[in-house]
Amino acid sequence: MERLNVLVTGASRGIGAAIALRFARAGARVLGSARSAEALERIAGEVRAAGGEFIPCPMEVSDRAAVETEVGKALAASGGKLDVLVNNAGIFDIIPVWELHPEQFTRMIEVNLYGPLYVTLACLGALAHSDRAHVINISSTAGQQGYPGGTAYCTSKYALRGLSDGMRIDLAERGIRISTIYPGATDTEIFDDLPGDWDRASMNRPEDVSDVVWETYSAKEELTDVNVAPPSN
Repeated sequence: MERLNVLVTGASRGIGAAIALRFARAGARVLGSARSAEALERIAGEVRAAGGEFIPCPMEVSDRAAVETEVGKALAASGGKLDVLVNNAGIFDIIPVWELHPEQFTRMIEVNLYGPLYVTLACLGALAHSDRAHVINISSTAGQQGYPGGTAYCTSKYALRGLSDGMRIDLAERGIRISTIYPGATDTEIFDDLPGDWDRASMNRPEDVSDVVWETYSAKEELTDVNVAPPSN
């Protein structure tokens, strides 16, 4: 049976690494993207140990030219077919609006919104060769409601939902499913450098999100907007 080809952005750590490993356990070929080729080396070994193949795709998702070049290389190395794209790469910060500089806002939009757009556009041709093509965008509960200091981040994630909804309509005739996943706060390295007293024990784990991504892909029907349940502990 032909291996499943999956491209995961932001794959070197946190939620992205958990998603890559979840698909690897199903025997998938993972095209793993991150800004640093060095950062991809660790997850490459873990993917292979979990039973999958790994093709590195180092790139900055907000750089359209780099995305087109690096995605093209990775897809060529995987046979030119893609079954699943998981747009997970993103940045996060807490900035009250009165402290928000336009450059910070722009950067948030470039990575969290333009990034998924650029990567999806670069993958459309390869997705067309799959009979179960699926684009899964990792949003956040911040894409459903605002929170203090979240003006920039919430805007980017609300907009990502709009991108998903619009693409779903446009790509339906091509048989490409589009899903948006909404995790709550998830215990990843992103909180290591953020100020504040975070109760990380009450957060979701990256594996909670990766399980939902796998279930969303595996579902017979198209699941459009999927929340990640809060931890039970």
